[in-house]
Amino acid sequence: MKKWDPTGHPAYLLGRAARLFERRTHERLKELGLSSAHIPVLRALKDGEALSQTALAALAHIEQPTMAQMLARMERDRLVQRVPNPADGRSSLYSLTRATLAKVQNAQRAVERGAAELLAPLTAAETAALAAILTKVVAHLEGGA
Repeated sequence: MKKWDPTGHPAYLLGRAARLFERRTHERLKELGLSSAHIPVLRALKDGEALSQTALAALAHIEQPTMAQMLARMERDRLVQRVPNPADGRSSLYSLTRATLAKVQNAQRAVERGAAELLAPLTAAETAALAAILTKVVAHLEGGA
C-alpha cells in the first residue's frame, strides 16, 4: 500500500504558498501598524470614501460578524473612524483615519513587493496561466462546489 503523503498535491502546495505569502506580507505590514487582514478594508476605503459594514463585508468577501469584529479592532486601533449613516440611522459608515490614509501607499507597496517575490520564479506566461487557473478554481469553489 502506498504511503499517504499530500505534500506534493497542488491543493497542499497552494495552501502552503498562501501561508508563506501571508506571513511575509504580515511582517512588512506590521512595521506600518497594519495587518494583512486589513488589506480589503484599506483597498475599499483608500480614496477617502466612507462605506457601511455591509458594503465592506461584501467587497472583502467575508461574513458580516467577521467584518464587525475587524472594524471594531480597527476603530480601537484608530485605523478607521465611524460616523452615523445619514441615509440610515441604524447603521454607520466607516472611513480611514488621516494617519491610516497616509500609510495606504506604503501598505500597497509592501503587498506588491510580496507578490513580486512570490511570483519571481515564474515567467510572465506562467504567471498569467496561474492566475487563469486560480480564477477558475475560485469561481468553482464560490459556486458552491
